[in-house]
Amino acid sequence: MKKKGKMPPVSTNRKAFHDYFIHDTYEAGMVLTGTEVKSIRQGRVNLRDSFVRLSGGEVWLWNAHISPYEQGNRFNQDPLRTRKLLLHKHEILKISNAVNTKGYTLIPLKLYFKHGHIKCEIALASGKKLYDKRRDIADRETKRKLDRQMKEQRFD
Repeated sequence: MKKKGKMPPVSTNRKAFHDYFIHDTYEAGMVLTGTEVKSIRQGRVNLRDSFVRLSGGEVWLWNAHISPYEQGNRFNQDPLRTRKLLLHKHEILKISNAVNTKGYTLIPLKLYFKHGHIKCEIALASGKKLYDKRRDIADRETKRKLDRQMKEQRFD
C-alpha cells in the first residue's frame, strides 16, 4: 500500500547545488494546464536552466521546459512559457525583501507531487565562486576516503 503525501521528486535541479549556496527553501504550487500535468506525470520536465522572478507582487517560473504531451494536440502549451507560482503573501514579501536587500537569487530546486498537486520547491540562494566549488569537491573526496577507510576497518 502506497503512502499518501510527498512522493519522490519528478525533476530535480542538481546543478543548483553545485552553483549556489542554498539559504532558505519554500514550497510553491503551480498554475498549469491539463496537458502540462500529464507531461510532468510522465517525467518529461527539465529545470536545468530555469529561474524564478518576482514581478508585480507575484512569483513566476521562467525557462522550465515541460515537453508537450503527445496526445495533447491543440491543447499543448509552449514548452518554455512562464508559469505562475502560488505562495502566501507574507512569503512573497519575505522573499522580495531578501532578494532586494541581501542580493539573493531565486532558483527552483525540484518538482514533485504532494496530495495530487504539483509543487515546486524554490530556494533563496547566493552564487558560489570557483574556490568555493573546489572546496566542496575536496570535502566530498575526503569524506569518501574516510567512509571507505571506515568500511575497510569494519570488515578487518
